[in-house]
Amino acid sequence: MMQRQGEPPPAANSVHGMPTTDDEIREKYLERAIRELNNFTRELQACSRCPRGHLSPVLGSGHPQADIMLLKLAPVASEIEEGVAFFGRSGDALMKSLHRLDIDPLLVYGTLCAKCPLEDPALADPFCVARLVEEIAIVVPKIIVVMGEPALAVLNELALPLAATIAPRPGQIQQLTPSIDALFVPNIDESLDEEMAKREFWRAFRQLGEWYADLPPW
Repeated sequence: MMQRQGEPPPAANSVHGMPTTDDEIREKYLERAIRELNNFTRELQACSRCPRGHLSPVLGSGHPQADIMLLKLAPVASEIEEGVAFFGRSGDALMKSLHRLDIDPLLVYGTLCAKCPLEDPALADPFCVARLVEEIAIVVPKIIVVMGEPALAVLNELALPLAATIAPRPGQIQQLTPSIDALFVPNIDESLDEEMAKREFWRAFRQLGEWYADLPPW
């Protein structure tokens, strides 16, 4: 759906190496997020805790400081082949949905609970799944769109600081932490082939548009 994060942009002009404007401060934060995600990626690729054999982990993709984080449990075949979360049919469907909601897809970050391509996501090492906490802390989203009850169970078990338990109520914005909201929707991968399932996903997902429209423009 989105390209993997790249290298940090050129350093901002500043006095004595310190950022002096709001734009420079934002650029410094972006540089740090890119650097931390690149380190996170290298550690994932070098990890041998999960029995994934010769296959590479499927990495998160999108803006390193996205307001919106998309989260589902595990990769499907197209994501495993490309090595990028939300690549393929689910990414295409989400692109169309985001455009319809007037949300720039380039300002969204998508990732997985179990990043290793395993026959059964339950085989993923709990330590690896728990690293989602680190990924959330790097991106610092304002909302997490969690797709499907298995992914919701993982999110609720992460023990994020000051986190509340999110109920499986499709289309309802809930407060996950004091600074992060959550929106539960059906699993996008299970909503692509049947008309009623598509409608149920869209009915829940479109609430993201109302949430996004209410964000202050600063």
